[in-house]
Amino acid sequence: LASSIFQLRAQNQVLKKGVVDEQANSASLKEQLKMKDQSLRKLQQEMDSLTFRNQQLAKRVELLQDELALSETRGKKSKKSAESSSQLSQEQKSVFNEDLQKKIEENERLHILFFEADEQHKRLEAELRTRLEVLETDAAQHQAVVDGLTRKYTDTIEKLQNDKAKLEIKSQTLEREAKDCRLRTEECQQQLKNLQAALGSRLEESLCIINEKVPFNDTRSNQYNALNVPLHNRRYQLKLRDLAGQALAFVQELVTALLNFHTYTEQKVQIFPIDSATDTISPLNQKFSQYLHENASYVRPLEEGMLHLFESITEDTVTVLETAVKLKAFSDHLASYLCFLRKILPYQLKSLEEECESSLCTAALRARNMDLHRDMKRLTAVFEKLHTYVSLLALPSTNPTGLLRTNYNMVFTNIATSLHGFHDVLKDISKHYSQKATLEQDAPTATQKLLTTNDCILSSIVALTNAVGKIASFFSNNLDHFTTSLSYGPKGGTEFISPLSAECMLQYKKKAVAYMKSLKKPCADSVPYEEALANRRVLLSSTESREGLAQQVQQSLEKIAKLEQEKEHWMLEAQLAKIKLEKENEKLKNSLSGHLTETIQERSVLTNVAEQKKETTEKSPRELIKNTSLRAKYKYLFKFLLCQAPDVESREDLIKTHYMARIAELTSHLQLADSKSVHFHAECRALAKRLSLAEKSKELLTEELKLSSQNISRLQASKISYEDQLSMMSDHLCSMNETLTKQREEIDTLKMTSK
Repeated sequence: LASSIFQLRAQNQVLKKGVVDEQANSASLKEQLKMKDQSLRKLQQEMDSLTFRNQQLAKRVELLQDELALSETRGKKSKKSAESSSQLSQEQKSVFNEDLQKKIEENERLHILFFEADEQHKRLEAELRTRLEVLETDAAQHQAVVDGLTRKYTDTIEKLQNDKAKLEIKSQTLEREAKDCRLRTEECQQQLKNLQAALGSRLEESLCIINEKVPFNDTRSNQYNALNVPLHNRRYQLKLRDLAGQALAFVQELVTALLNFHTYTEQKVQIFPIDSATDTISPLNQKFSQYLHENASYVRPLEEGMLHLFESITEDTVTVLETAVKLKAFSDHLASYLCFLRKILPYQLKSLEEECESSLCTAALRARNMDLHRDMKRLTAVFEKLHTYVSLLALPSTNPTGLLRTNYNMVFTNIATSLHGFHDVLKDISKHYSQKATLEQDAPTATQKLLTTNDCILSSIVALTNAVGKIASFFSNNLDHFTTSLSYGPKGGTEFISPLSAECMLQYKKKAVAYMKSLKKPCADSVPYEEALANRRVLLSSTESREGLAQQVQQSLEKIAKLEQEKEHWMLEAQLAKIKLEKENEKLKNSLSGHLTETIQERSVLTNVAEQKKETTEKSPRELIKNTSLRAKYKYLFKFLLCQAPDVESREDLIKTHYMARIAELTSHLQLADSKSVHFHAECRALAKRLSLAEKSKELLTEELKLSSQNISRLQASKISYEDQLSMMSDHLCSMNETLTKQREEIDTLKMTSK
């Protein structure tokens, strides 16, 4: 601050000197201007006197001319006197002429001098006025600068004074904080001593337990340590699943854009330079359009592969490159799409060359086609790079020696650079194709179909460029997360040995999760041991359990419902037979009475059917649904019997009796089969229960066997956690000491600045 103030004062002095010099120069120039004004006034006075003298001479010349004219008139009158005086007049005339010539020359010289003096005066006056204006503007500017600097210096001085006061207050607060920090450090040191003593005692106890109880330490070997389940990082898994969801959305946009691009390119090949609707296109373009028509079978699997990869990343799994098995499928789909691009690339290049050779192609359009020719080659090369790096990332899940962990960071950075290169290539393609579309639009043979197709291709390229730009920025922004989170693995180890060990670790993790869930379950109400044994013997010896009896009750209820349906059926049959008998009796009567009685009988039948319907509505809704079909059937049969002849009726009776006998036989067989199936089902359930009890006892024994190994691993983990706690406490103390030293240094610097 002192140095800045000193510099400002020096600059102020220099500016003051400059202002004084400029003021002196302006004063001298003002004096010179006054002198010039005086000389100008003198010259004006001389000029005025000369003009007056010139006027006098001009008047005298006029008088002389008048006298000469009078003398000539007098000479005509008196020639004699003229002759005598001619000599005298000629002498006088010569004298006057000489005198007049001298005066004219002197007047001309004076006019020249006056004009030169006037011009010089005007020039000097203009120069002095311009110089005076410049000096006045410079003086005003210098004065404004001086005023601004003075204001600035006053503001800086006030600001520095305020800063000084604030720094003094801050130094006082920092001193108080330093005192508080000293007290806290003393307390922390005391706590550290107590913790070290407590942890030391606990460490000795744990070491004694480990030496006595742990016969084998699997963390010393990487092969065995890779089978240990790492600590579950739920935040990391959720973050990775969120990133996978974002990548899936971007890949879906990319797939949609690629599908649109290939589809609209196929349409463009069909209509330009030759429209397939009016003329046949070349065999090359036919083959090219045929290949482009197959783009969906190569592009859609990319979305499916990314979807499977997203579904494989869940909250409960451990997601690293060794466990990301679905990444290999995505790499294979990308390889198939790359093969598709390599297959269509020669046809696409030849199609552009063929378009350049057509008569409709101008020089500018040919240049744009050659630019697209180069861009398509670059596009395929970029996809080859991406496939190479993605296949490298898929290697750890299949071949552990294919890619070292030290090269993961390099592979991810290369993928990011390749994605940015992909984005640049697509921007070039978009620019060149937009130029090509404008040139084709200006062509006289351009159709509306061609213009629409070009707009669709441009929109698809823009969508593809935006999607790739999003993917590139997304990958670059999360590159640090991808590279740092791959060190996730078993505690004490650096990596998974192989995909097989990673798969075994995931299985152990699932078992551990199941065990933890079983621990969280509430314990059921206990039964006395003797009663439980008795119940078990009863359960194993009986062939019918409670569920079997309930099922038998359900089956019996269903049989009762069927019997009720059959009862209703036979009641309807009896009514039909009664109606038939009445009909036969009435046939003997005359036709008129027969017609009347038939109408009465029909009404009675309808009333009977209505009563029957009322009885059936009182049953359960399930029986109503089943009986509606039977009612419709027998109503139709009743109308049919009223309209048929007696020969048909006898035939129907025979068919009816045959089917009734057949139904009775089938129902008896069905009842026998139902009883046997219920018996066999009860026996099977009893056997299944015995088998499940045996399996449960087996699982209990295996779990008891695992408990010992889990206790051993738990003790090892506790030992490592104690060591980690000690190291964390020491690191915390070191960081506190560093902060104290930094605060002391800040206080010292503030004191120095305040001084």
